[in-house]
Amino acid sequence: MEALPSSAGAAPPVHVAIIMDGNGRWAKARGLPRAFGHQRGAEAVRRTVAGAVEIGISYLTLFGFSSENWKRSAAEIDDLMALLRFYLRSEIAELDRNGVRIRVIGDRVRLADDIVALIDEAERRTRANVRLNLTVALSYGGRSEITLAARRLAAAVKAGELAPEDIDEAAFARHLLTAGIPDPDLVIRTSGEKRISNFLLWQLAYAELVFLDRLWPDFSKGDLEDAIREYHGRDRRYGATH
Repeated sequence: MEALPSSAGAAPPVHVAIIMDGNGRWAKARGLPRAFGHQRGAEAVRRTVAGAVEIGISYLTLFGFSSENWKRSAAEIDDLMALLRFYLRSEIAELDRNGVRIRVIGDRVRLADDIVALIDEAERRTRANVRLNLTVALSYGGRSEITLAARRLAAAVKAGELAPEDIDEAAFARHLLTAGIPDPDLVIRTSGEKRISNFLLWQLAYAELVFLDRLWPDFSKGDLEDAIREYHGRDRRYGATH
């Protein structure tokens, strides 16, 4: 495979976000229950995190479970939550050893108490790590996040802590769930779908989008490298002209 442009001096994108799509279709194509697709998808998460560390990406955000995914069958949600519990129990020690900091964004109210406790412990244990900042979006929706930020700003104004004229883009960003995390440079979506599905709506204003036909369970470090190679071939002007 052709070497990444980083070998010629181009640094990898600081922040890569991935919409992990295609677990169900992967399983269906093989005549397997959807749960098998989700299990293989978890293996792809492991490969991708390791690949991001090797490539030198500083921030990786994975869209794991959307607020709309709660509409799925109770059986599938139970399978996904069981897999999440397993991942949080089995992978955090290795992530910690590898210098990965994990953060979870989204609405935790609908998550089981034991899952919330596992998330809290994972975040606490890995808080000082700096090699890779891994953010996982669970029970997450971009519109809900923006609405929450607006409510927080309104409360600050009502309390006299903030004047309405002081509300600008920077102030708004500080009230998002991703406060302190740089906006994504590159967003990858697997499975051939070409939409962002209510993911990081504010943060993706100037992100480069790469859509891959690869189903998520088959996603590899090579696919990540290919997407980064395409990213390096883009001309990022941020609305300006050259």
